[in-house]
Amino acid sequence: MNILLLGSGGRECALAWKLQQSPLCDSLYIAPGNAGTLAYGTNLPVSVTDFEAIKKICIDKQIDILLPGPEDPLVEGIYDFFKADAELQHIIVAGPSKEGAQLEGSKAFSKKFMQRHNIPTAGYQEFNKDTFDQGIAYLQQHNLPIVIKADGLAAGKGVVIAQTHNEAIIAFTQMIKEGQFGNAGDKVVVEQFLDGIEMSVFVLTDGTYYALLPEAKDYKRILEGDKGPNTGGMGAISPVPFADDVFMKKVTDRVILPTVKGLAAENITYRGFIFFGLIKVNNEPYVIEYNCRMGDPETEVVIPRLENDLVDLILKMSEGRLNEVIMQHSAQKACTVMLVSAGYPGSYEKGKVMTGFANTENSLLFHAGTANKGNEVVSNGGRVLAVTSLANTLEDALEISYKNIESISYDGKTYRKDIGYEFI
Repeated sequence: MNILLLGSGGRECALAWKLQQSPLCDSLYIAPGNAGTLAYGTNLPVSVTDFEAIKKICIDKQIDILLPGPEDPLVEGIYDFFKADAELQHIIVAGPSKEGAQLEGSKAFSKKFMQRHNIPTAGYQEFNKDTFDQGIAYLQQHNLPIVIKADGLAAGKGVVIAQTHNEAIIAFTQMIKEGQFGNAGDKVVVEQFLDGIEMSVFVLTDGTYYALLPEAKDYKRILEGDKGPNTGGMGAISPVPFADDVFMKKVTDRVILPTVKGLAAENITYRGFIFFGLIKVNNEPYVIEYNCRMGDPETEVVIPRLENDLVDLILKMSEGRLNEVIMQHSAQKACTVMLVSAGYPGSYEKGKVMTGFANTENSLLFHAGTANKGNEVVSNGGRVLAVTSLANTLEDALEISYKNIESISYDGKTYRKDIGYEFI
């Protein structure tokens, strides 16, 4: 089968690594890809939201499976685009319809969905420009801290946890009145703050059945001890030590099943990955957010622990046969540590020459923000490289990653030295 994978991050590098291992994969193309994905397939310089260019690739390369890595093409309706085109209808799109992708594309949509299907989540209210004054009054009497979320996609940056009423009002005003996140902030969700520990759960669903992938925990803050501003993720671990059988049974019964059944009951076409961003509060799971695709950097620890053939899983998904699958997860512990550019998540420089890849061993190097410049690999983003290791213990996995990080050099190399700290 010929496969087209959309995206250019560490998630896509990990997915490419996995897809090309399948005997069912004949040719793998990655658009646009990065310096690391070249090891697994052919990079094509096309934007993930240029649907006409993607169509041309699919026809020229006789693509059988399209796997969108990031959320943008899904939220913009690439599934619907393919299914409405006679030349593309036969291609398997591993992702939800535009309506299904609203689980991630609109915080207000997802909160209403959870309410309708009794899925545990924080209490909330939504506001827009027309109800701005009511929003200010609501914030002034709200318990602290207060969670302020831009309704739409904001590249993982549209969430503020305000510790004071003044801070909440400033964030609320910046989103709605000042257009801090463009159209994403036209509507704002104000949420109750939940105090607990977070984790991520992933399933692949065919619309009726689902396959449970390994769970993960990521580390969003830039500084050690979970301090400083949020990033796209500084590292991750899998499995999650506190996600025992009892807790995961609650997740299955109260979150996963009601979500899959709710989508089906509302006739929302959803064949693809669902990411459940969860928080454990007093041993109970609550949904913080949905994503309509795999997470990053969680994919870099989840996919290496997945022992099933990913292409076969996607085929079973397309045929509505995921109930026949026996999921196989590695018993090994996985960690990934992100190397980022100096200044990230603020402004940073690109084009820093990277060396030392050949001096690493026993780790998987998933490129995130890299590019080729002549014969050299250079940094090309905020998050640059995910160094993933597997071992019988989390401590050993982390030791391997951190040892290999010492071998990799580029100007401004920055990383957290405490990934998985609360479990060691």
